[in-house]
Amino acid sequence: MCILYLVYSARGDHIMAQVGNGAGTADDDEQFEDAFDRIPVTSKMDLKTSLEECTIALNLVLNNRFSEALDLLKPWAKDSMYHALGYSSILVMQAAMTFEHKDIQTAMATIKEALQTCQRFRKRNTVVESISSLVSKQADSLKEEEMHAEICYAECLLQKATLTFVQDENMISFIKGGLKIRTSYQIYKECQHVLNMTQDLAGTSEAFRQFEGGVKLGIGSFNLMLSLLPGRILRLLEFIGFSGNREFGLSQLREGAASHSLRAILSALTLLLYHTYVTLILGTGEGNLVEAEALLEPYLEKFPNGSIILFYAARIAVLRGNFEKAQVKFQECIAAQYEWKQIHHLCYWELMWVHSFQQEWLEAYRYADLLCRESRWSKAIYVYQKAAILSMLPEDEVKKTRENVVELFRQVEGLKQRLAGKSIPVEKFAVRKSRRYSSSSPVKLVIPALEMMYVWNGFTIVGKRPDVTERLLITIEKAEEQLNKDPNPTEYHPDDQCLVQMLKGLCLKHLGRLLQAELCFTQVVSTERRIRYDHYLVPFTLFELGLLYKQQGDFVKATRFIENAKQNYKDYSMESRLHFRIHAALSSLKGSPVTTP
Repeated sequence: MCILYLVYSARGDHIMAQVGNGAGTADDDEQFEDAFDRIPVTSKMDLKTSLEECTIALNLVLNNRFSEALDLLKPWAKDSMYHALGYSSILVMQAAMTFEHKDIQTAMATIKEALQTCQRFRKRNTVVESISSLVSKQADSLKEEEMHAEICYAECLLQKATLTFVQDENMISFIKGGLKIRTSYQIYKECQHVLNMTQDLAGTSEAFRQFEGGVKLGIGSFNLMLSLLPGRILRLLEFIGFSGNREFGLSQLREGAASHSLRAILSALTLLLYHTYVTLILGTGEGNLVEAEALLEPYLEKFPNGSIILFYAARIAVLRGNFEKAQVKFQECIAAQYEWKQIHHLCYWELMWVHSFQQEWLEAYRYADLLCRESRWSKAIYVYQKAAILSMLPEDEVKKTRENVVELFRQVEGLKQRLAGKSIPVEKFAVRKSRRYSSSSPVKLVIPALEMMYVWNGFTIVGKRPDVTERLLITIEKAEEQLNKDPNPTEYHPDDQCLVQMLKGLCLKHLGRLLQAELCFTQVVSTERRIRYDHYLVPFTLFELGLLYKQQGDFVKATRFIENAKQNYKDYSMESRLHFRIHAALSSLKGSPVTTP
């Protein structure tokens, strides 16, 4: 969960005015020097000083000075819980972004040391007993350290769980990671109970306010994450003590983001991640962009050159349909720093899609090729994406790139990875589609780049731009015409026709031509028995029909079609992804007024 924050290394929001205006000038350097000078040299790092130093480390990170942040934190990483947590957080983020074995090993070793450091500050009895002493005014500064040790320990456990998932490929590692997450969750729940019992202390103790910020981040993130899970999974988790309430999670994160605690920025970044990515990939694309912009605004003012801040500004522009502004912002993000190339890879991925949305295929290919050459995240997806983009170009344009599309598709299966003994769903999808090229007589995929656009819910973004949607519709209708004229249809012909009809229906829906969209979707459903390979098309189309009826105000019919997709189909590509979206759609329908068909 922590890695999804994008910048899990950023430890706070207690921003110093003198270092909030970017990086790289002589004045900035002097101001950082001043900040360092104000930290007293001590033989023992107390809680107050460690929080101050981690605030400075945060400013360094947000100003793209990642190595300097590590240099500041490392000397005390074995003696101060916050230095240990901050130091390990940066290395975990780096490992998760590079996917290099040596980086993962280094990060794992650092987390183990961080857990040992935090453990030394934890009291042997429960944290509730520790805080009870504080409430009765019998506590000294050590009691405050015990409070913070619980939160830091819980965060380190989440880091270790995340790396456990990616370090090994077997189910034992997956179970170990799950147990660490459960322990972390239990610590947060206990700390929340303590917080509820001791609210009167919040106004009198700075250390307590920092503790409160940590609890809100943890409890808010867990509730939000768990609320996204489909009901059948959540019921199993509730059996072992987990529970998730979306509105409560969002409210906790909002309170955390509005506070002056060290973890305020992590709360803000978690909300930004939710509104700009999670709602789109695992939901129906209904993120709150107004809130996202409001959360980002103060950080844009304080860190106008911060790559992490610029990245989210660009992502919001994408979701607004302002592709031109997004391209400029992503380029600014790339130019802002060269220390962590992994942030460049995130920008390449987004730029690849921005150009794909606009059917600027050569530019999209350029970024797909950069990802293939530089990033280790998912070679199978990158190579498939590159081949899919090239498939959209005329043959003479492809020849200029010196790429062999057939050979690229044939490489995909050998690049597939496994996580916890399981194949990654989107990679499995790419492998299945690529098999059409494995024979000596390949059968070309039909508009594969647009199909992948749908997989990542890109039509929801494109729908913000009628001009771009119209151009996509023209491309889809050309593919439809070619299929209809095909004198020698292959065994894939019905599947290809259904794919084209589903994508055509999506464009028509976003253009407000709802009756025509409905006809396209119903044509896919009526052709179900003829589909031989792409069985995912029918449940996904039923889901889209449900959303269409919701848009028309027929919530009963919408629920019926979405439930049909949920209950009556299984063992198809990206099934889990659709179930996440179904869960989000049905949750939104529960509060809708009932109408009769």
